[in-house]
Amino acid sequence: MKRRVLVIGAGFTGLVAALDLARAGHPVTVLEADAHVGGLAGAFDTDGERLDRFYHHWFTSDQAIMQLVDELGLSADIALRATATGVYYNSSLYRLSSPLDLLRFAALPFRDRIRLGLMIPRARAVKDWRALEGVTAADWLRQLGGERVWQVMWEPLLQGKFGPYAETVSAVWFWNKLKLRGGSRGKAGEERLAYFKGSFARLAEETAAAIRAAGGEVRTDTAITALERRGDHWVALGPWGEVSAEAVIATPAPALVADMLEPAGGASPEALAMLRRIPYLANLCLVLELDRALGSTYWTNVNDPGFPYVGVIEHTNFESAASYGGRHIVYLSKYLPETDDLYRMTDDEVMAFSLPHLQRMFPAFQRDWVQRFHVWRARWAQPVVERHYSRLIPPVEGLMPGLYLASMAQIYPEDRGTNHAVREGRRVAALVKHRLSDG
Repeated sequence: MKRRVLVIGAGFTGLVAALDLARAGHPVTVLEADAHVGGLAGAFDTDGERLDRFYHHWFTSDQAIMQLVDELGLSADIALRATATGVYYNSSLYRLSSPLDLLRFAALPFRDRIRLGLMIPRARAVKDWRALEGVTAADWLRQLGGERVWQVMWEPLLQGKFGPYAETVSAVWFWNKLKLRGGSRGKAGEERLAYFKGSFARLAEETAAAIRAAGGEVRTDTAITALERRGDHWVALGPWGEVSAEAVIATPAPALVADMLEPAGGASPEALAMLRRIPYLANLCLVLELDRALGSTYWTNVNDPGFPYVGVIEHTNFESAASYGGRHIVYLSKYLPETDDLYRMTDDEVMAFSLPHLQRMFPAFQRDWVQRFHVWRARWAQPVVERHYSRLIPPVEGLMPGLYLASMAQIYPEDRGTNHAVREGRRVAALVKHRLSDG
């Protein structure tokens, strides 16, 4: 009989790992603390429509997630479209979707526009990311594009994304961002992205259904208060009871895994310190349902330090407003420490705080355009990728017998995202199957 595996967390990493193990005949139980599967890919209902809590898209190069969609028989539900992107800088909106837009980008002198355009091919020419591990993103971007390009384009975005950690972020993190952008463009240089119709949460739910069909179990509202090793088994405990298994795949942030392990006393102080070493930023996302379009771009990077959000994403300039009863959907996203005042505001306070900034960016915007608004918060949204990050990542296996880590913190040199979550889920499932077959 195949050995039992416990998967902690029902984000895409945990779901795909559980699916592969269940299909291989292993008894699998997935435990999820939230009321829904999907993790950051959760959704909410609005007038009978499903809407992502946090904005999502895929790049055309995201093959792992595309394969999963195909395996589930849902490829017809992928929408692939060219998108319009822009930049808000010095109180002005600039379109920046194509090489021609770049040549017209008046915020930079012409020579620096050329240098900016060459950054993506120069970044893609870097084949060994290890050469960048000891370099900060700030220093590398200055070298790659020059001081003026750094000040106008990259410094505001790095500060907006990582705040107090901006000066410590590794060049590897930014290199991957430039590489991905360069690999998802059409023949005319336009960026092409993919969306899953009906919300990314629907794909997570379909994956959970496939786990159950293969004989596995997926439980929600099942927070774990302790995870302990008993002989050759692991036991997860909570107010709901307990579950035991020969192996555990833990997908939450490593610091949360440390919190589960510490009560039992089985993990060494050194192991707990390693799990808590990588800081995470939280995310706050304000979602607006408007009665008309806000602008003409899908994604606007905010390069204005006085604007509180790092990005304004008008989802219905990508997926039609007809999918949402004619309402126009806008996401305002901010990564920040969980101690930040904005993160701790009430939903109404967040909306009131955001209004004057929106009106500054879009002078025609009025409060009565907003039919509804929603505020979503995620405490563990973004690992801070510092220099020499490969030395900081907790090992996938070896920390304790039968325990496997597969969190966002393990995704490197790439950054977190559903595509890489699927890839890592499949990798850890293959590793666990191999280890259990050897035992």
